[in-house]
Parts: sequence; C-alpha cells; structure tokens
Amino acid sequence: MALAGCWTQFRHDAAHSGNQNLEFGISRANVGTLVQAWSATTGGSVSSSPAVANGVVYVGSNDHNLYAFDAAGVTNCSGTPTTCAPLWSATTGDAILFSSPAVANGVVYISSDDFKLYAFDAAGATNCSGTPTTCAPLWSATTGGFDISAPAVANGVVYVGSADQKLYAFDAAGLNNCSGAPTTCAPLWSATTGGFVQSSPAVANGVVYIGSDDHNLYAFDAAGATNCSGAPTTCAPLWSAATGGIVSSSPAVANGVVYVGSEDHKFYAFDAAGATNCSGAPTTCAPLWSAATGNILFSSPAVANGVVYVGSNDHNLYAFDATGATNCSGAPTTCAPLWSATTGGFVTSSPAVANGVVYVGSNDHNLYAYHLP
Repeated sequence: MALAGCWTQFRHDAAHSGNQNLEFGISRANVGTLVQAWSATTGGSVSSSPAVANGVVYVGSNDHNLYAFDAAGVTNCSGTPTTCAPLWSATTGDAILFSSPAVANGVVYISSDDFKLYAFDAAGATNCSGTPTTCAPLWSATTGGFDISAPAVANGVVYVGSADQKLYAFDAAGLNNCSGAPTTCAPLWSATTGGFVQSSPAVANGVVYIGSDDHNLYAFDAAGATNCSGAPTTCAPLWSAATGGIVSSSPAVANGVVYVGSEDHKFYAFDAAGATNCSGAPTTCAPLWSAATGNILFSSPAVANGVVYVGSNDHNLYAFDATGATNCSGAPTTCAPLWSATTGGFVTSSPAVANGVVYVGSNDHNLYAYHLP
C-alpha cells in the first residue's frame, strides 16, 4: 500500500487506481483556487508523470534521465518563485517519453524508448555515486518495442506495455526469470492487443486494464491464468471497450469505475467490472459518461476526493467531478470541467495528487505543483 498522502506510482498506488483516497485538502469546492507552489527544470520536455514517495518526487524526462526532487520544495531549492535541482538522477538508453516511475519496496521502476524496463534504488544509494548523484540500474528487462508505457507494480509483479502490441509481466524483485551481471529479466507472461501499447496498465481486484492504439481499452487476468495458455504463457482479454481514437492514455480505477482518455479529444468512464453498459461475447462495454477537451489526451486521469484530474494537448490540466454528476448532463452523459489550469505546452504528463498538492509536467520543460492558497 501507498503511505498516507503519497503517490508512489503512476495512478497513485500498487493497483494504479489513480485514486488518492487520503486527499482531504483539495475538494470540488476549493479546487478552483489552486496556485503554483514550485517548479523544476529538466533537460527535455516532461511528458512523464510524477510519483511521490517518502518526501521525494520522481519524474522522467525526454533528456533520457529519471530525476528525484524534494517534494516539499526545500532541499536543493531556492529563489522566488521557488525552483528545485534534483536530489539524484539516472540515465537510460533513450528518451523517457511518456513512461512514468513506480515506487515499491524501495525500488523505482521506469521504462525507456530503448526497449527496456529499468529498476533503480529509490533512495539514490545502491549503484549510485558522484556529485551530483547519479545512479545505475539494479536490473533491467528488454521488450519487443519502445516502451512509453509506465510500469505498474502489484503483488510482486511489474506490468508494462510495449510498442510491439504487448502487455508484459515481470518479477518485481528481479529474481524469477532473471540472471546475469548486470541483471536482466525475461517476462513471466504476456498478452497481445491489436496495436501499439502506449497506455500504462492499471491493476485492481485481480484484473489488469490497459489501452491500445487499436482504439480499445482491455481487461486481462492479472495472474496470467484466466483466458491464458501456452509456454511462455500468453493471455486473451476478459472484456474490452472501444473509443473514437487511439488510447495512449492509461486507465485509472477507482470506486468501481475505469477512467481513461483517448486521442478523440475525450475522457471516458467505464464500469470496471465489465457489467454496466456491457454485453456480448466476447464482452464489450460502452461508457458510463464522457467529457470533451480541446485536443487529444495522452495524459491519464488521477482521482482524489471526488475529483478527476487529467491533462490535454490543449495545454490545460482539467478537473472533473469523478461521479459524473456536477457539470454533467445528457444521454449519453457528458461533463464540463470544475477547474482548469493552463501551462506553456502540451500536458501529456498525468497529474499526481499528494498532501494537498496537484503535480503535473508539461512539454514546456516544467513540472508544476498546484495547491490551495
């Protein structure tokens, strides 16, 4: 489990639910008053989404690096407005385009466009040295395509999507199906979709949810058992849902609902159980409600205290009512935002909410933090 107030992975927790259920400061009533707390500049655009754990914010950059910053905006931070330098950084073999870090059991996992998944020491100690501090991986794993999907860590397994149209499952400890020096790992199981998997998986209640460039959202058995067979094991979906565009956004699962964005400029909410608005064999689902933005959505939603946050390539971060009620109407139901904030570039990054602060990256090279006045 995530610590109170933390956002340890893309989509918040080990389930990648995108639900910050310990956020009580920012609400639907006061979200409209958020202002910037601090920012940090990297050497490239920040499409990666931040993870917050034990007082540290982790984020990837297109400059091939993973960065760790002081979440409080104090250590290695100065100036007015406040700007921060990293506590430590780690270099991968290519750009960290959209993949976002996951922190679990003292390890930071992140994917890179060099076809690899990496595991680093979250404390910036093991395999780390120098001033400023830089780190080498604890272990890595190669997939069949470039990896802009963010890893999800649940029950000792790391799940990640790849441009080879597959979802992969690896041993989080870097032990099973792993060998060599430096250590490299092979998958425990995999599943094939009909297009590139730029989306990142969400794991909840024994199910892995992930989007694909074939315009669909998929649900697979997290254990690699139901609808799975062969050696090495491959899996077929439990259910799927179609949108009007490529699903590069990654699902968030909260309160029985799967939230996801699409390149058709829309944000969708589906029944996580594949029951309401779902039918057929194989099972397919229609949305519970949707919301339109001004451009495509690569960003993925975050849910906290009844609010859903998501970024758009129209340069804005949006907040919607998670229940699809306030500012929502019609049949099928559509929603308007409760609040929005404009940045200087595409908001392909996905927001993180922790301790009364909403964090998000922008393609203007900045990481932004919004809080109540």
